[in-house]
Amino acid sequence: MPIVAEKTPHDDEASAPLGGAVDWSLAAKAGIKLARGGPAMSRYTAETATAELAEASKRAELPVREVTGLADGLPVPAADVLDRAGWITAASRSMAHLTGADPDGSGNLIVGKPAGLQAGAMLAYLSSAILGQYDPFTGEHGTLLLVTPNIVSVERSLRLNPSDFRLWVCLHEVTHRVQFSSSPWLAEYMKESVETLGATVDESMTDVVGRLAAELRSRKEPDSSDGATAGGIIGLLRASQAEPQRDALDRMLVLGTLLEGHADHVMDAVGPAVVPSVATIRAAFDKRRQRKSNPVQRIIKMLLGMDAKMAQYVRGKAFVDAVVLKVGMEQFNTIWTGPETLPLLDEIDNPDAWVKRVLG
Repeated sequence: MPIVAEKTPHDDEASAPLGGAVDWSLAAKAGIKLARGGPAMSRYTAETATAELAEASKRAELPVREVTGLADGLPVPAADVLDRAGWITAASRSMAHLTGADPDGSGNLIVGKPAGLQAGAMLAYLSSAILGQYDPFTGEHGTLLLVTPNIVSVERSLRLNPSDFRLWVCLHEVTHRVQFSSSPWLAEYMKESVETLGATVDESMTDVVGRLAAELRSRKEPDSSDGATAGGIIGLLRASQAEPQRDALDRMLVLGTLLEGHADHVMDAVGPAVVPSVATIRAAFDKRRQRKSNPVQRIIKMLLGMDAKMAQYVRGKAFVDAVVLKVGMEQFNTIWTGPETLPLLDEIDNPDAWVKRVLG
């Protein structure tokens, strides 16, 4: 049964879906115009990198299945290897599908235009940061996206072996594909949570302001938590929402942390037999994630939730590493049984609690 926000006695406008508020077609057009150009590459270099990434996405499938023990019996779909404009187009259509909007923009109210321009600016910024992405909501078996200029840019800046790094990136995204394809309930679970987040609940402004004030006061307490879910923009977002939306946000945070942590675990667990320079890549990549950015970039990253995303990789991998070390991958895979076996919010940082609750 879908998880939905509690309806109010008012008309259906009170629970209008998020998708109707954003013109995703306009977002794509604006994002493409605003996106920065990629690194300088000859046509031959770009075509060679694109071809190698397409091949690497296929090569990654076997080691991912061997490490995870997850298999779906489905044919391996070809990856979509894109430039930044191509990723923006794909991402906007995915968001339209996820939020129940028209991907072509027809039928959107005029109020969707400003939001579309804002979403376009967000997509433009992200288009230079995304290396790859698995989209479970489009295509017959989902869509694996790889962004050539961004992958080339990172491998050059970190002076990594290109072939190794490209396969390493594919291992992460193919793990996401296997997660969703071997657990068909995951996509619907995520979509239901997004629908709940996108619905509005009629509540008094006094209640919202009270929660925000309490959140700000809690940050001044010496023993207050400053974790990724408790602090920063995520904490303020939770405080501004009614209970159904807070619960949905918590579910999304937990799921995202698990998915990213599991994929990061697999990237390293394949070992040097598959990716010879895996240790060098991991060390360089972690150092890059920890590198300080200028104040403007920090604000943008905070507003877009990118800092919380980085925390998801770290906390999620620590959770998966600990559980796999304690009970093995086969027992860990119980986590994909259904919503009830996913970790709770407080179990992400306490893996033993999940093991005790789920595995006994």
